[in-house]
Amino acid sequence: MEPLVQRMIDREAIRDCIARLARGEDRRSADLIRACWWPEARFDYGVHSGDFETYLAWVVPGADAIKDTQHLIGQSVIELADEAAQAETHVFSYHRIDMGKGDRDTCIGGRYLDRFEKRSGEWRIADRVMLYEWEQDWGAAADWSQGVMGYPFSAGHFTGRANGDYSERWFAGHVG
Repeated sequence: MEPLVQRMIDREAIRDCIARLARGEDRRSADLIRACWWPEARFDYGVHSGDFETYLAWVVPGADAIKDTQHLIGQSVIELADEAAQAETHVFSYHRIDMGKGDRDTCIGGRYLDRFEKRSGEWRIADRVMLYEWEQDWGAAADWSQGVMGYPFSAGHFTGRANGDYSERWFAGHVG
């Protein structure tokens, strides 16, 4: 049973790393992102590629035109090989952008192809390639700052990261 349990633990650690990275990207948090990549890692997103520091400078603080993002992570297929692994993970990413004509909402569907390495018991990304399946421009962005679907918000923290990140206080236990 022990090798099977270790493979399960390794797969969960890899999935956790992918989720933490998406969280870091959505918050443009260099600390969260850095904890998911090995320093000498490489990336290729088709529209931008290079080493990890190039990636970090691209994502943090991010383009002024990209006001909000949300990455939804789908299923991962993970193949383990001792202290290395390959993972294909589906991703659906939302972006609110302003290219000079007002806010627009866009979405991209694709897959991350990640090569992971385990060092000192920790899994991190050593290489990532982004494959694109589709992109959709949803048009002019709706103003959801005061509520959704015609209903007003009952408190300011419901507006997400645009109004400070309530989840940071929630995880820290500072909400009552």
